[in-house]
Amino acid sequence: MNSIIRSAFVGSRGLWCPALIAVRAMSASGGPTPPFTTLAISQPATHVTHVELHRPKERNTMNRAFWSEMVDCFNQIAQDPECRVVIFSGAGKLFTAGIDLMDMAGGLRPEGDDTARISWKLRQTISKYQETFSVLEKCPKPVVAAVHGACVGAGMDLITACDIRLCTQDAWFQVKEVDIGLAADVGTLQRLPRVIGSGSLVNELALTARKMNSDEAKSSGLVSRVFPDKETLMAGAMEVAGEIACRSPVAVQSTKINLIFSRDHSVKEGLDFAATWNMSMLQTDDLMKSAQAALEKKSLKEVPFSKL
Repeated sequence: MNSIIRSAFVGSRGLWCPALIAVRAMSASGGPTPPFTTLAISQPATHVTHVELHRPKERNTMNRAFWSEMVDCFNQIAQDPECRVVIFSGAGKLFTAGIDLMDMAGGLRPEGDDTARISWKLRQTISKYQETFSVLEKCPKPVVAAVHGACVGAGMDLITACDIRLCTQDAWFQVKEVDIGLAADVGTLQRLPRVIGSGSLVNELALTARKMNSDEAKSSGLVSRVFPDKETLMAGAMEVAGEIACRSPVAVQSTKINLIFSRDHSVKEGLDFAATWNMSMLQTDDLMKSAQAALEKKSLKEVPFSKL
């Protein structure tokens, strides 16, 4: 991933790029970054990686290549010591229209001698597609989703696996699967109830496939902030990413890991996990560096935290 990011790097290495400059760089993508065919990767600022779903002519629909490229991309990001936070966005006029039905149709009808064998292969395929979005959760680097325009079907699976969700005023969201004759099976039905506090609202969205606009998305907790347009959205995403990137990577990544563990376990189990985790992580020099910066009233952007 280092070589991929460096080849797509925009800005001055070692310097924090102002948000507006970074936004211009982020919107200047010429296409997918090899070896990927659906994703454009760039580093708009120090320690910030931008992953852009880049199939604008196809409304950023998710074809067969996308599902494996996401796993490869985020597994590399997880191991990249230069990256501390990720922004995920979509190129063109909208975030994503969901799966590419024409491209994906063949893969959902595997061959087999009988129902059991066909079902076995299909289960393996579904599990593989689930990993495409689970990899966002497993990545220790926080992922900020920046949504503009439509976020449909598998787009909901994607953003609910992200850590922070921002959107534009014209954004809208739709759990689309019941309209095409199936139950969502790669994350939305499992994660959306944990993101939105109202079970009734989740059920309504999933069972009726109605659209949710940006104001309702914010009031329900699906997104935390709404911006007037894509340019201000990306500037806002850069601001959030910058605040995360300037802090201790030990603290940030430990926080994400503990938040996800606690979400899926009892309070007691979460506390026990945190104690075990921090019995080693509290020995970091980053703790003293952060405390010293606070005492001296310095910005954490001035603190030279080591790679992780």
